[in-house]
Amino acid sequence: MKILVIHGPNLNLLGRRETGIYGQVFLDDINRQIQDLSAELDIDIEIIQSNSEGEIVDAIQVRDYDLLIINPAAYTHTSVAIRDAIAAIGKPAIEVHISNIYKREEFRKKSFISEVVTGQISGLGIDGYLLAVRAAQKILLK
Repeated sequence: MKILVIHGPNLNLLGRRETGIYGQVFLDDINRQIQDLSAELDIDIEIIQSNSEGEIVDAIQVRDYDLLIINPAAYTHTSVAIRDAIAAIGKPAIEVHISNIYKREEFRKKSFISEVVTGQISGLGIDGYLLAVRAAQKILLK
């Protein structure tokens, strides 16, 4: 089992950025937790972060993985390109958001990504990533 985790734009600023919304945990800490859980579950994991829509699309298209976990961040609400890449690749995918996008500004309530993923986890903080890893294992074992 191989999972690709993609963190979208500005997630590299976690721990310093809008801590009232996103908490005080740094991206490296989240990645470490994801890696630890993946090792425990015997899952091969690759984690990347990019602020570039094109780099995210390229990763979705060319990386070797069985399931995608993606927090598209701001691209959730704007990127037809990321949506189309996920749809085109035809692999299971889980969309993750640290905050509850449905309790925020009106423009954040529309996800272009949700229509092409297996499921979405929103509003559970960094635990959403860990829940996504556990869900990925179950999806891939079916």
